[in-house]
Amino acid sequence: MDEDELDRLLDKLSLRARVRLLTGATTWRTAAEPAAGLRELVLSDGPAGVRGETWDERSTSVLLPSASALAATWDEDLVAGLGGVLASEARRKGVDVVLAPNLDLHRDPLGGRHFECFSEDPELTGRTGAALIRGIQAHGVAAAAKHYVANSTETDRLNADVRVDERALHEVGLAPFEAAVAAGVRLVMAGYHRLNGTTMTAHDVLRDPLKERWGFDGVVVSDWGAVRDTADSARSGLDLLMPGPSDEWGDKLVRAVESGDVDESVIEDKVRRLLRLAARCGALGPPEPRARPFLGSSRTRALARRAVAAGAVLLANRGVLPLAAADLGTVAVVGALAARPRTQGGGSAGVFPPAEVSVLDGLRAGLRGRARVVHVPGPAPDGPPPPLDTVLGSDPRSGEPGVLLRVLDAEGAELHAERRLSARQLEPPLPPGAHTVEISARLRPQVSGDWRLALAGFGRMSLCLDGDPLLDGTFPAATADPAVIHVNPPAQEVTARLRAGSSPLLVARRELAPDTGRATVVGAAPPGPRRDEARAAAERAARSADAVVVVVGTGEQDEAEGHDRTRLDLGEAQDALVRTVARANPRTVVVVNSGGPVELPWRDDVGALLLAWFPGQEAGGGVADVLLGRAEPGGRLPTTWPVALADAPVARARPDAAGQVVHDEGLHVGHRGWLRAGRTPAYWFGHGLGYTTWEFEEARVPAATAAGQDFTVHVRVRNTGTRAGREVVQVYLSRPGAAVEYPLRWLAGWAAVRAEPGATAVVAVRVPGRALRHWDVAAGGWRTEPGPCRVLVGRSAGDLPLSCGTMVRGPE
Repeated sequence: MDEDELDRLLDKLSLRARVRLLTGATTWRTAAEPAAGLRELVLSDGPAGVRGETWDERSTSVLLPSASALAATWDEDLVAGLGGVLASEARRKGVDVVLAPNLDLHRDPLGGRHFECFSEDPELTGRTGAALIRGIQAHGVAAAAKHYVANSTETDRLNADVRVDERALHEVGLAPFEAAVAAGVRLVMAGYHRLNGTTMTAHDVLRDPLKERWGFDGVVVSDWGAVRDTADSARSGLDLLMPGPSDEWGDKLVRAVESGDVDESVIEDKVRRLLRLAARCGALGPPEPRARPFLGSSRTRALARRAVAAGAVLLANRGVLPLAAADLGTVAVVGALAARPRTQGGGSAGVFPPAEVSVLDGLRAGLRGRARVVHVPGPAPDGPPPPLDTVLGSDPRSGEPGVLLRVLDAEGAELHAERRLSARQLEPPLPPGAHTVEISARLRPQVSGDWRLALAGFGRMSLCLDGDPLLDGTFPAATADPAVIHVNPPAQEVTARLRAGSSPLLVARRELAPDTGRATVVGAAPPGPRRDEARAAAERAARSADAVVVVVGTGEQDEAEGHDRTRLDLGEAQDALVRTVARANPRTVVVVNSGGPVELPWRDDVGALLLAWFPGQEAGGGVADVLLGRAEPGGRLPTTWPVALADAPVARARPDAAGQVVHDEGLHVGHRGWLRAGRTPAYWFGHGLGYTTWEFEEARVPAATAAGQDFTVHVRVRNTGTRAGREVVQVYLSRPGAAVEYPLRWLAGWAAVRAEPGATAVVAVRVPGRALRHWDVAAGGWRTEPGPCRVLVGRSAGDLPLSCGTMVRGPE
């Protein structure tokens, strides 16, 4: 649809009709306008899976590896393919807009939402995000880049004031979004926070550089509930307020236009952008059948499994991996996370996958008929008990697996009842007169002892077991953060003695009150062995096995939207478990199941160390492929991992006493900060091993390059190992003696190369002209400083064996 047609549609709409389109009609839908042939647009969270409009465990979604795992692939073609999976899922669920990618940077290791972001580096984040955008939007579905801009904290994120200097804002924070706009992204989401004192949804950077300098012609949408005023947000460049209904715009905005406080041309531009988006998504004009998904389940699962291996980072290997099945009689698999890995981070991006393959299941399938696999759970994991499901609970009315969900009125009369598959009910139905949510189940304990039971939510809550009260109190909400209120409410725990083979009735009730949401979660966990007994059992299994795989990682309380982490250690129980097993068997492989950095104090004591991230639904198959040598671990770190939190140059995720998050590191984010501080991390940005070895033999660059122009680095490498493999050739730049401050070195480009054993390959790495530019604050624009440029080539930010140079000529 061309601009003239958009103008004709606009002319049909009154001011009030135009303004009505600029606020969501529901939580996940925009308003329709029959007079313009405009249907509703459906939006959905989607960085790792497309949930759709409801939180319903019966409406499953494909779950891909976390964003940090996708960036670890350093493979834009694969990421674009996974974007196609998200687009196919969006079509299946009737979704027009996928709220992904998240382009926030890993500024410090304590960030609670690292799993949903790509990396610490603006170049890697920008290229990975652009690839995902291209993959999603190639199929008529729109992507939304978030959270514009410099969003770096989850703690008090609705009020936090991020302070960033102008140069760092352009070169670091804005850079990935500029790449997203260049890739054609159709929406940009403004965050909750303030930037240098101004609320993001009312900030001038929504106009310039986004719309003016970059030429973004799409829609700027607010994060859900982020708009706090009328005129300032309307004038700033925000186009769509979500969710709806909301009274921040609506009649208030109509009055602001009528009074002259907001120019009517501003409204016209917003509506034109919305109509343009609708046309691109097939939501404008004569109604057409919704497009069908184009990827079948088998192809989708295969791609998701391949992504697990492609993003898995082999941090260390002392001749243990890959495990040769012919040499294995017994493999001990240790850890609770081995049987129930954490496949995704917590928060609004969560989905319900159709099935999940554990590491234990993956190894059993991979070694079936060739080796015996035994599992030792080790110490019970920290955190709240998992939600009741079809394994542990049954509907007390029908006896079918699951739970009974009821909604009651103020007198206790039943308004709604249904069997559900999970006791994690974030959106129970709200019929007229709804007062109380009740979840009940007949428990089916398999072991006797003291069980942990939990109820999560806000307000007046109670928990009874066979009529005996276990919990009864009022638990007020301590935050207005929607991720906490609606997705991750805190759990209240109690202990009850259960007998194996019994079927006690557990009844949880939660009264509904204004501003507390309706999320209600009931959990249960069996008694675990004493920690010393659990470690002793793991030690015995390790001594009698030919190889051991230990899975450790973060808990549900560690990495989730709405709060930042306070520590990086995995806890005494998990660290002691690894040390015990490693002492018992030198062929110990540790698989780390986390979305971001953790401390690994035993990293030098184990046979191999594999980072699996939050690997999605095909976790076990992909991890087993790597462990057994069916696939090479393709990952390279997208973020520098410290030895200990105290070593990190930036470790201040939370706002200070004044509510500010001060980015005083400036340009020196991630590995740049480590280099400036002269510190050595546990593992550098870009680090990762394969199953072969490589020699970097030669790097060549042009003797001179024109300012603002791309140039190419040709690198010759040799596969010196015994297997075919893939290496990621990384190029960094340095400007010694420059008049302008630069990082000591910074990533400028990369390319992957494959070669057979003994073979030589030459790879061309393109360095974009923008990699040499800097933001000139005085001139308010980009400038490239002439002079010498050092080019460094290698396999990580800390391992760069080749160097050469080029002379940058002339002004840009």
